[in-house]
Amino acid sequence: MIPPRTESERLWAHDLTRRHFFERSAVGLGAIALNDLLKQDGWAADAKVDPANPMAARQPQFPAKAKSVIFLFMAGGPSQLELFEDKPKLRELHGQAPPPSFLEGKRFAFLKGNEKLLGTKRKFSPAGQCGMSLSELLPHHHKIADEVCWLRGMSTDVFNHGPAKLFMNTGFQIPGRPSTGAWVTYGLGSVSRNLPGFVVMQSGPRGPRGGNSLWSSGFLPTSYQGVPLRGSGDPILNLQSPKGIGTEREADFYETVNGLNRSRLEEVGDPEIMTRINAYEMAARMQGSAPELTDLTKESAATLELYGADPAKPSFARNCLIARRMVERGVRFVQLYHTDWDHHGDQTNNLDDSLETRCREVDKASAALVLDLKQRGLLDDTVVVWSGEFGRTPMGEVRKNIGRDHHIDAFTLWMAGGGVKRGFLFGQTDELGMGVVQDRVHVHDLNATLLHLLGMDHQRLTYRFQGRDFRLTDVHGEIVKAILT
Repeated sequence: MIPPRTESERLWAHDLTRRHFFERSAVGLGAIALNDLLKQDGWAADAKVDPANPMAARQPQFPAKAKSVIFLFMAGGPSQLELFEDKPKLRELHGQAPPPSFLEGKRFAFLKGNEKLLGTKRKFSPAGQCGMSLSELLPHHHKIADEVCWLRGMSTDVFNHGPAKLFMNTGFQIPGRPSTGAWVTYGLGSVSRNLPGFVVMQSGPRGPRGGNSLWSSGFLPTSYQGVPLRGSGDPILNLQSPKGIGTEREADFYETVNGLNRSRLEEVGDPEIMTRINAYEMAARMQGSAPELTDLTKESAATLELYGADPAKPSFARNCLIARRMVERGVRFVQLYHTDWDHHGDQTNNLDDSLETRCREVDKASAALVLDLKQRGLLDDTVVVWSGEFGRTPMGEVRKNIGRDHHIDAFTLWMAGGGVKRGFLFGQTDELGMGVVQDRVHVHDLNATLLHLLGMDHQRLTYRFQGRDFRLTDVHGEIVKAILT
Protein backbone atom coordinates (compact mmCIF):
# COMPACT_ATOMS: atom_id res chain seq x y z
CA MET A 1 0.00 0.00 0.00
CA ILE A 2 1.14 3.55 -0.75
CA PRO A 3 1.15 5.61 2.46
CA PRO A 4 -1.07 8.70 2.59
CA ARG A 5 0.56 11.81 1.18
CA THR A 6 1.39 14.60 3.68
CA GLU A 7 0.65 18.17 2.64
CA SER A 8 4.34 18.99 2.42
CA GLU A 9 4.95 15.98 0.14
CA ARG A 10 2.04 16.99 -2.08
CA LEU A 11 3.32 20.55 -2.40
CA TRP A 12 6.82 19.25 -3.16
CA ALA A 13 5.53 17.02 -5.96
CA HIS A 14 3.42 19.79 -7.47
CA ASP A 15 6.41 22.12 -7.28
CA LEU A 16 8.54 19.63 -9.24
CA THR A 17 5.89 19.41 -11.95
CA ARG A 18 5.46 23.20 -12.18
CA ARG A 19 9.22 23.69 -12.27
CA HIS A 20 9.61 21.12 -15.03
CA PHE A 21 6.84 22.77 -17.09
CA PHE A 22 8.51 26.16 -16.75
CA GLU A 23 11.93 24.80 -17.65
CA ARG A 24 10.60 23.00 -20.73
CA SER A 25 8.98 26.22 -21.88
CA ALA A 26 12.28 28.14 -21.90
CA VAL A 27 15.52 27.36 -23.71
CA GLY A 28 18.41 27.59 -21.29
CA LEU A 29 21.94 26.30 -21.02
CA GLY A 30 20.67 23.06 -19.47
CA ALA A 31 18.30 22.41 -22.37
CA ILE A 32 21.03 23.14 -24.89
CA ALA A 33 23.43 20.81 -23.09
CA LEU A 34 20.79 18.04 -22.93
CA ASN A 35 20.03 18.43 -26.61
CA ASP A 36 23.73 18.06 -27.41
CA LEU A 37 23.96 14.89 -25.32
CA LEU A 38 20.94 13.44 -27.06
CA LYS A 39 22.44 14.17 -30.47
CA GLN A 40 25.64 12.41 -29.45
CA ASP A 41 23.60 9.35 -28.56
CA GLY A 42 22.00 9.25 -31.99
CA TRP A 43 18.99 11.56 -31.61
CA ALA A 44 20.06 13.39 -34.74
CA ALA A 45 18.33 16.64 -35.57
CA ASP A 46 17.93 15.39 -39.15
CA ALA A 47 15.54 12.70 -37.90
CA LYS A 48 13.28 15.42 -36.41
CA VAL A 49 12.75 13.31 -33.30
CA ASP A 50 11.55 15.05 -30.16
CA PRO A 51 13.14 13.15 -27.25
CA ALA A 52 10.23 14.23 -25.05
CA ASN A 53 7.77 12.63 -27.49
CA PRO A 54 9.71 10.09 -29.57
CA MET A 55 6.58 8.45 -31.00
CA ALA A 56 5.11 11.68 -32.38
CA ALA A 57 4.09 11.11 -36.01
CA ARG A 58 6.68 12.43 -38.46
CA GLN A 59 6.50 13.13 -42.17
CA PRO A 60 8.18 10.55 -44.41
CA GLN A 61 11.20 11.54 -46.46
CA PHE A 62 9.07 11.44 -49.63
CA PRO A 63 5.41 10.70 -50.45
CA ALA A 64 4.53 7.25 -49.12
CA LYS A 65 2.20 4.61 -50.47
CA ALA A 66 1.75 2.94 -47.06
CA LYS A 67 1.21 4.15 -43.51
CA SER A 68 1.49 0.89 -41.58
CA VAL A 69 2.77 -2.68 -41.78
CA ILE A 70 1.39 -6.02 -40.61
CA PHE A 71 4.09 -8.71 -40.81
CA LEU A 72 2.83 -12.29 -40.49
CA PHE A 73 5.93 -14.26 -39.55
CA MET A 74 5.71 -18.04 -39.95
CA ALA A 75 8.54 -18.98 -37.59
CA GLY A 76 10.38 -22.12 -38.61
CA GLY A 77 10.49 -21.85 -42.40
CA PRO A 78 7.37 -22.99 -44.30
CA SER A 79 8.03 -25.39 -47.15
CA GLN A 80 7.47 -23.52 -50.38
CA LEU A 81 7.51 -26.87 -52.19
CA GLU A 82 4.41 -28.02 -50.31
CA LEU A 83 2.61 -24.66 -50.41
CA PHE A 84 3.61 -22.33 -53.26
CA GLU A 85 5.98 -24.05 -55.72
CA ASP A 86 4.56 -26.82 -57.86
CA LYS A 87 7.54 -28.71 -59.33
CA PRO A 88 6.46 -31.57 -61.64
CA LYS A 89 10.09 -32.36 -62.49
CA LEU A 90 10.86 -32.86 -58.80
CA ARG A 91 8.00 -35.35 -58.53
CA GLU A 92 9.27 -37.10 -61.66
CA LEU A 93 12.77 -37.48 -60.17
CA HIS A 94 11.53 -38.37 -56.69
CA GLY A 95 13.92 -40.78 -54.97
CA GLN A 96 16.88 -40.03 -57.25
CA ALA A 97 20.11 -38.34 -56.26
CA PRO A 98 20.24 -34.62 -57.09
CA PRO A 99 22.61 -33.50 -59.85
CA PRO A 100 26.10 -32.97 -58.34
CA SER A 101 26.22 -29.46 -59.78
CA PHE A 102 23.22 -28.51 -57.62
CA LEU A 103 25.15 -29.21 -54.44
CA GLU A 104 28.48 -27.56 -55.30
CA GLY A 105 29.30 -24.83 -52.82
CA LYS A 106 26.05 -25.33 -50.92
CA ARG A 107 25.77 -25.54 -47.13
CA PHE A 108 22.88 -27.05 -45.22
CA ALA A 109 22.01 -27.27 -41.56
CA PHE A 110 21.54 -31.06 -41.31
CA LEU A 111 21.90 -32.76 -44.70
CA LYS A 112 24.84 -35.17 -44.97
CA GLY A 113 25.14 -35.26 -48.75
CA ASN A 114 23.51 -38.60 -49.53
CA GLU A 115 19.87 -37.49 -49.45
CA LYS A 116 17.50 -38.09 -52.36
CA LEU A 117 15.17 -35.70 -54.17
CA LEU A 118 11.74 -35.45 -52.56
CA GLY A 119 8.70 -34.70 -54.68
CA THR A 120 5.65 -33.43 -52.84
CA LYS A 121 2.51 -35.50 -52.53
CA ARG A 122 0.37 -32.36 -52.22
CA LYS A 123 -1.94 -31.42 -55.08
CA PHE A 124 -1.74 -27.97 -56.66
CA SER A 125 -4.33 -26.08 -58.67
CA PRO A 126 -4.57 -22.69 -60.40
CA ALA A 127 -5.70 -19.81 -58.19
CA GLY A 128 -7.30 -16.62 -59.47
CA GLN A 129 -6.48 -15.00 -62.80
CA CYS A 130 -2.81 -14.28 -62.06
CA GLY A 131 -1.48 -17.72 -62.95
CA MET A 132 -0.39 -18.68 -59.44
CA SER A 133 -0.63 -22.35 -58.55
CA LEU A 134 -1.42 -23.06 -54.90
CA SER A 135 -1.46 -26.16 -52.72
CA GLU A 136 -4.52 -27.90 -51.43
CA LEU A 137 -3.20 -27.09 -47.95
CA LEU A 138 -4.10 -23.42 -48.42
CA PRO A 139 -7.68 -23.37 -49.75
CA HIS A 140 -8.42 -19.89 -48.39
CA HIS A 141 -5.30 -18.44 -50.02
CA HIS A 142 -6.99 -19.18 -53.35
CA LYS A 143 -9.40 -16.33 -52.50
CA ILE A 144 -6.60 -13.75 -52.33
CA ALA A 145 -4.39 -14.97 -55.18
CA ASP A 146 -5.27 -11.88 -57.23
CA GLU A 147 -4.89 -9.51 -54.27
CA VAL A 148 -1.28 -10.24 -53.36
CA CYS A 149 2.15 -10.08 -54.95
CA TRP A 150 3.96 -13.44 -54.97
CA LEU A 151 7.74 -13.19 -54.51
CA ARG A 152 8.92 -16.63 -55.61
CA GLY A 153 12.65 -15.90 -55.83
CA MET A 154 13.50 -14.99 -52.25
CA SER A 155 16.91 -15.73 -50.73
CA THR A 156 18.71 -15.12 -47.46
CA ASP A 157 22.16 -15.69 -45.96
CA VAL A 158 21.67 -17.67 -42.73
CA PHE A 159 20.42 -21.26 -42.40
CA ASN A 160 19.90 -21.76 -38.65
CA HIS A 161 16.61 -20.68 -37.10
CA GLY A 162 17.59 -18.14 -34.46
CA PRO A 163 20.20 -16.28 -36.55
CA ALA A 164 17.99 -16.51 -39.65
CA LYS A 165 15.04 -14.95 -37.83
CA LEU A 166 17.33 -12.19 -36.59
CA PHE A 167 18.60 -11.66 -40.13
CA MET A 168 15.08 -11.37 -41.52
CA ASN A 169 14.01 -9.01 -38.74
CA THR A 170 17.12 -6.89 -38.21
CA GLY A 171 19.31 -7.36 -41.29
CA PHE A 172 22.01 -9.02 -39.16
CA GLN A 173 22.35 -12.50 -37.67
CA ILE A 174 23.69 -11.52 -34.24
CA PRO A 175 21.54 -9.88 -31.51
CA GLY A 176 22.01 -6.18 -30.89
CA ARG A 177 20.67 -4.56 -34.05
CA PRO A 178 17.29 -2.75 -34.22
CA SER A 179 14.38 -4.68 -35.69
CA THR A 180 12.46 -3.50 -38.73
CA GLY A 181 9.59 -2.28 -36.56
CA ALA A 182 12.01 -0.27 -34.45
CA TRP A 183 13.56 1.35 -37.53
CA VAL A 184 10.11 2.19 -38.90
CA THR A 185 8.87 3.82 -35.71
CA TYR A 186 12.19 5.63 -35.29
CA GLY A 187 11.78 7.07 -38.76
CA LEU A 188 8.05 7.81 -38.72
CA GLY A 189 6.78 7.68 -35.15
CA SER A 190 3.17 6.60 -34.81
CA VAL A 191 -0.25 8.12 -35.35
CA SER A 192 -1.63 6.29 -32.32
CA ARG A 193 -1.24 8.15 -29.05
CA ASN A 194 -2.90 5.59 -26.80
CA LEU A 195 -1.21 2.45 -28.15
CA PRO A 196 2.45 1.61 -28.82
CA GLY A 197 3.75 2.28 -32.32
CA PHE A 198 5.23 -1.22 -32.62
CA VAL A 199 3.27 -4.19 -31.25
CA VAL A 200 4.14 -7.90 -31.24
CA MET A 201 1.80 -10.87 -30.76
CA GLN A 202 2.58 -14.59 -30.66
CA SER A 203 0.69 -17.83 -31.26
CA GLY A 204 1.52 -21.47 -31.82
CA PRO A 205 3.11 -24.18 -29.68
CA ARG A 206 5.98 -22.02 -28.36
CA GLY A 207 7.77 -18.73 -28.79
CA PRO A 208 10.05 -18.10 -31.79
CA ARG A 209 13.75 -18.87 -31.52
CA GLY A 210 15.56 -15.61 -30.98
CA GLY A 211 12.99 -14.35 -28.48
CA ASN A 212 12.68 -10.65 -27.82
CA SER A 213 15.84 -9.91 -29.81
CA LEU A 214 13.56 -10.20 -32.84
CA TRP A 215 11.62 -7.08 -31.84
CA SER A 216 14.39 -5.29 -29.97
CA SER A 217 15.30 -1.64 -30.53
CA GLY A 218 18.98 -2.63 -30.46
CA PHE A 219 21.08 0.51 -30.13
CA LEU A 220 18.11 2.75 -30.90
CA PRO A 221 16.40 4.30 -27.86
CA THR A 222 14.24 1.70 -26.17
CA SER A 223 11.09 3.71 -26.92
CA TYR A 224 11.16 1.99 -30.32
CA GLN A 225 11.26 -1.64 -29.21
CA GLY A 226 8.24 -3.84 -29.87
CA VAL A 227 5.66 -4.14 -27.10
CA PRO A 228 4.40 -7.74 -26.68
CA LEU A 229 0.63 -8.06 -26.37
CA ARG A 230 -0.63 -11.20 -24.65
CA GLY A 231 -3.15 -13.46 -26.35
CA SER A 232 -5.30 -13.99 -23.25
CA GLY A 233 -5.97 -12.35 -19.91
CA ASP A 234 -4.65 -8.83 -19.41
CA PRO A 235 -3.14 -7.65 -22.72
CA ILE A 236 -0.07 -6.42 -20.83
CA LEU A 237 0.99 -7.64 -17.41
CA ASN A 238 0.76 -5.17 -14.51
CA LEU A 239 -1.09 -2.63 -16.65
CA GLN A 240 -4.13 -2.44 -14.38
CA SER A 241 -4.06 -0.58 -11.08
CA PRO A 242 -3.55 -2.63 -7.90
CA LYS A 243 -6.65 -3.34 -5.89
CA GLY A 244 -7.32 -0.74 -3.23
CA ILE A 245 -5.55 2.10 -5.06
CA GLY A 246 -7.97 4.87 -5.96
CA THR A 247 -7.72 7.18 -8.94
CA GLU A 248 -6.61 10.22 -6.92
CA ARG A 249 -3.90 8.36 -5.03
CA GLU A 250 -2.65 6.75 -8.24
CA ALA A 251 -2.49 10.16 -9.95
CA ASP A 252 -0.50 11.55 -7.01
CA PHE A 253 1.91 8.62 -7.21
CA TYR A 254 2.43 9.08 -10.97
CA GLU A 255 2.99 12.78 -10.46
CA THR A 256 5.66 12.17 -7.82
CA VAL A 257 7.51 9.55 -9.89
CA ASN A 258 7.27 11.76 -12.95
CA GLY A 259 8.75 14.68 -11.04
CA LEU A 260 11.61 12.57 -9.70
CA ASN A 261 12.41 11.20 -13.14
CA ARG A 262 12.42 14.62 -14.76
CA SER A 263 14.58 16.03 -11.98
CA ARG A 264 17.07 13.20 -12.55
CA LEU A 265 16.93 13.76 -16.32
CA GLU A 266 17.82 17.41 -15.80
CA GLU A 267 20.73 16.40 -13.58
CA VAL A 268 22.38 13.66 -15.68
CA GLY A 269 20.91 14.05 -19.18
CA ASP A 270 20.46 10.30 -19.76
CA PRO A 271 18.08 9.75 -22.72
CA GLU A 272 16.91 6.46 -21.23
CA ILE A 273 15.27 8.40 -18.40
CA MET A 274 13.12 10.13 -21.01
CA THR A 275 12.33 6.70 -22.46
CA ARG A 276 11.19 5.58 -19.00
CA ILE A 277 9.02 8.67 -18.61
CA ASN A 278 7.41 8.05 -21.99
CA ALA A 279 6.83 4.38 -21.14
CA TYR A 280 5.05 5.29 -17.90
CA GLU A 281 2.89 7.84 -19.68
CA MET A 282 1.99 5.34 -22.41
CA ALA A 283 1.14 2.70 -19.80
CA ALA A 284 -1.25 5.13 -18.12
CA ARG A 285 -3.01 5.83 -21.41
CA MET A 286 -3.13 2.12 -22.27
CA GLN A 287 -5.10 1.31 -19.13
CA GLY A 288 -8.16 2.25 -21.13
CA SER A 289 -7.06 1.63 -24.73
CA ALA A 290 -5.54 -1.89 -24.45
CA PRO A 291 -8.59 -3.67 -22.97
CA GLU A 292 -10.82 -1.96 -25.55
CA LEU A 293 -8.47 -3.03 -28.35
CA THR A 294 -8.59 -6.71 -27.42
CA ASP A 295 -12.32 -6.82 -26.66
CA LEU A 296 -13.74 -8.49 -29.76
CA THR A 297 -17.32 -8.74 -28.51
CA LYS A 298 -18.32 -5.74 -30.63
CA GLU A 299 -17.09 -7.35 -33.82
CA SER A 300 -19.89 -8.76 -35.96
CA ALA A 301 -20.57 -12.47 -36.17
CA ALA A 302 -19.74 -12.27 -39.88
CA THR A 303 -16.32 -10.78 -39.16
CA LEU A 304 -15.52 -13.40 -36.53
CA GLU A 305 -16.54 -16.12 -38.96
CA LEU A 306 -14.43 -14.57 -41.72
CA TYR A 307 -11.32 -14.91 -39.58
CA GLY A 308 -12.37 -18.09 -37.80
CA ALA A 309 -11.70 -16.33 -34.50
CA ASP A 310 -13.13 -17.15 -31.09
CA PRO A 311 -13.04 -13.91 -29.04
CA ALA A 312 -12.37 -15.87 -25.85
CA LYS A 313 -9.55 -18.11 -27.08
CA PRO A 314 -5.98 -17.12 -28.02
CA SER A 315 -5.13 -18.00 -31.63
CA PHE A 316 -3.45 -16.71 -34.75
CA ALA A 317 -6.91 -15.83 -36.08
CA ARG A 318 -7.67 -13.69 -33.04
CA ASN A 319 -4.29 -11.98 -33.40
CA CYS A 320 -4.98 -11.20 -37.07
CA LEU A 321 -8.28 -9.56 -36.16
CA ILE A 322 -6.59 -7.53 -33.41
CA ALA A 323 -3.90 -6.52 -35.93
CA ARG A 324 -6.59 -5.04 -38.16
CA ARG A 325 -8.00 -3.16 -35.17
CA MET A 326 -4.53 -1.86 -34.38
CA VAL A 327 -3.90 -0.33 -37.80
CA GLU A 328 -7.38 1.18 -37.63
CA ARG A 329 -6.21 2.95 -34.47
CA GLY A 330 -2.97 4.19 -36.01
CA VAL A 331 -0.44 1.60 -34.84
CA ARG A 332 2.50 1.79 -37.22
CA PHE A 333 4.00 -1.72 -37.18
CA VAL A 334 2.32 -4.97 -36.08
CA GLN A 335 4.19 -8.26 -36.10
CA LEU A 336 2.52 -11.62 -35.56
CA TYR A 337 4.72 -14.67 -34.93
CA HIS A 338 3.26 -18.13 -35.38
CA THR A 339 5.19 -21.33 -34.63
CA ASP A 340 6.16 -24.07 -35.44
CA TRP A 341 6.88 -24.36 -39.17
CA ASP A 342 9.92 -26.64 -38.95
CA HIS A 343 9.60 -29.71 -41.22
CA HIS A 344 12.60 -31.97 -40.58
CA GLY A 345 10.66 -35.19 -40.25
CA ASP A 346 10.35 -35.49 -36.48
CA GLN A 347 7.12 -36.65 -34.88
CA THR A 348 5.90 -33.10 -34.27
CA ASN A 349 7.73 -31.40 -37.15
CA ASN A 350 6.92 -33.11 -40.41
CA LEU A 351 5.36 -32.64 -43.83
CA ASP A 352 2.26 -34.62 -42.89
CA ASP A 353 -0.04 -33.94 -39.96
CA SER A 354 2.02 -31.18 -38.31
CA LEU A 355 2.22 -29.19 -41.56
CA GLU A 356 -1.51 -29.68 -42.08
CA THR A 357 -2.16 -28.37 -38.57
CA ARG A 358 -0.02 -25.26 -39.09
CA CYS A 359 -1.81 -24.51 -42.36
CA ARG A 360 -5.25 -24.87 -40.79
CA GLU A 361 -4.19 -22.48 -38.02
CA VAL A 362 -3.16 -19.66 -40.37
CA ASP A 363 -4.71 -20.13 -43.82
CA LYS A 364 -8.19 -18.77 -43.19
CA ALA A 365 -7.12 -15.87 -40.99
CA SER A 366 -4.29 -14.77 -43.29
CA ALA A 367 -6.68 -14.54 -46.23
CA ALA A 368 -9.35 -12.92 -44.05
CA LEU A 369 -6.96 -10.17 -42.98
CA VAL A 370 -6.33 -9.15 -46.59
CA LEU A 371 -10.03 -9.31 -47.50
CA ASP A 372 -11.11 -7.44 -44.37
CA LEU A 373 -8.54 -4.67 -44.84
CA LYS A 374 -9.66 -4.31 -48.44
CA GLN A 375 -13.37 -4.04 -47.70
CA ARG A 376 -12.69 -1.42 -45.01
CA GLY A 377 -10.51 0.68 -47.31
CA LEU A 378 -7.37 -0.01 -45.23
CA LEU A 379 -5.41 -2.20 -47.64
CA ASP A 380 -4.35 0.70 -49.87
CA ASP A 381 -2.16 2.13 -47.11
CA THR A 382 -1.31 -1.03 -45.15
CA VAL A 383 1.41 -3.44 -46.26
CA VAL A 384 0.83 -7.07 -45.27
CA VAL A 385 3.80 -9.49 -45.48
CA TRP A 386 3.57 -13.29 -45.06
CA SER A 387 6.94 -15.04 -44.72
CA GLY A 388 9.21 -17.34 -42.76
CA GLU A 389 12.94 -16.97 -42.23
CA PHE A 390 13.92 -19.29 -45.11
CA GLY A 391 12.57 -22.12 -47.26
CA ARG A 392 13.08 -25.90 -47.46
CA THR A 393 15.31 -28.14 -49.58
CA PRO A 394 14.21 -30.17 -52.61
CA MET A 395 16.06 -33.11 -51.02
CA GLY A 396 14.42 -35.12 -48.28
CA GLU A 397 15.85 -35.35 -44.78
CA VAL A 398 15.45 -38.76 -43.19
CA ARG A 399 14.58 -38.86 -39.49
CA LYS A 400 11.63 -40.75 -38.01
CA ASN A 401 9.73 -39.46 -41.03
CA ILE A 402 10.96 -37.81 -44.19
CA GLY A 403 11.10 -34.03 -44.03
CA ARG A 404 13.04 -31.16 -45.56
CA ASP A 405 16.06 -29.25 -44.30
CA HIS A 406 16.50 -25.47 -44.12
CA HIS A 407 17.14 -23.79 -47.48
CA ILE A 408 18.40 -20.23 -47.95
CA ASP A 409 18.71 -20.09 -51.75
CA ALA A 410 15.04 -20.18 -52.73
CA PHE A 411 11.74 -19.59 -50.96
CA THR A 412 8.42 -17.81 -51.43
CA LEU A 413 6.66 -15.03 -49.57
CA TRP A 414 3.76 -12.78 -50.40
CA MET A 415 3.00 -9.10 -49.91
CA ALA A 416 -0.27 -7.20 -50.27
CA GLY A 417 -1.49 -3.62 -50.25
CA GLY A 418 0.35 -0.36 -49.68
CA GLY A 419 1.65 0.23 -53.20
CA VAL A 420 2.42 -3.40 -54.15
CA LYS A 421 1.08 -4.86 -57.40
CA ARG A 422 -1.96 -7.11 -57.08
CA GLY A 423 -2.01 -10.61 -58.54
CA PHE A 424 1.61 -10.32 -59.64
CA LEU A 425 4.13 -13.16 -59.86
CA PHE A 426 7.76 -12.15 -59.45
CA GLY A 427 10.74 -14.47 -59.42
CA GLN A 428 11.32 -17.97 -60.69
CA THR A 429 13.29 -20.97 -59.45
CA ASP A 430 14.78 -23.86 -61.41
CA GLU A 431 12.75 -26.96 -62.19
CA LEU A 432 13.77 -28.63 -58.93
CA GLY A 433 13.39 -25.58 -56.70
CA MET A 434 17.05 -25.48 -55.71
CA GLY A 435 17.91 -21.93 -56.75
CA VAL A 436 16.55 -18.71 -58.25
CA VAL A 437 16.96 -18.38 -62.00
CA GLN A 438 15.06 -15.10 -62.50
CA ASP A 439 14.34 -11.98 -60.42
CA ARG A 440 16.08 -12.90 -57.19
CA VAL A 441 15.07 -10.84 -54.14
CA HIS A 442 17.34 -10.85 -51.11
CA VAL A 443 16.17 -10.07 -47.57
CA HIS A 444 18.00 -6.73 -47.74
CA ASP A 445 16.05 -5.93 -50.93
CA LEU A 446 12.79 -6.77 -49.18
CA ASN A 447 13.60 -4.42 -46.31
CA ALA A 448 14.71 -1.65 -48.67
CA THR A 449 11.41 -2.01 -50.54
CA LEU A 450 9.34 -2.06 -47.37
CA LEU A 451 10.94 1.19 -46.18
CA HIS A 452 10.41 2.72 -49.63
CA LEU A 453 6.69 1.96 -49.48
CA LEU A 454 6.59 3.83 -46.17
CA GLY A 455 8.29 6.85 -47.72
CA MET A 456 11.80 6.25 -46.40
CA ASP A 457 15.10 5.83 -48.23
CA HIS A 458 16.89 2.85 -46.69
CA GLN A 459 20.23 4.55 -47.35
CA ARG A 460 19.19 7.73 -45.53
CA LEU A 461 17.42 6.19 -42.55
CA THR A 462 20.52 5.88 -40.37
CA TYR A 463 21.55 6.05 -36.74
CA ARG A 464 25.05 6.88 -35.50
CA PHE A 465 26.34 4.35 -33.00
CA GLN A 466 29.93 3.84 -31.86
CA GLY A 467 31.23 6.16 -34.55
CA ARG A 468 29.40 4.57 -37.48
CA ASP A 469 26.13 5.29 -39.27
CA PHE A 470 24.06 2.09 -39.19
CA ARG A 471 20.98 1.24 -41.24
CA LEU A 472 18.52 -1.66 -41.54
CA THR A 473 20.00 -2.88 -44.82
CA ASP A 474 23.64 -2.48 -43.68
CA VAL A 475 25.57 -1.66 -46.90
CA HIS A 476 23.25 -3.65 -49.14
CA GLY A 477 19.71 -3.60 -50.53
CA GLU A 478 18.00 -2.56 -53.75
CA ILE A 479 14.38 -1.45 -54.07
CA VAL A 480 12.40 -4.06 -56.03
CA LYS A 481 10.76 -1.53 -58.34
CA ALA A 482 9.14 -4.17 -60.55
CA ILE A 483 6.60 -5.09 -57.87
CA LEU A 484 5.51 -1.51 -57.12
CA THR A 485 2.41 0.15 -58.54
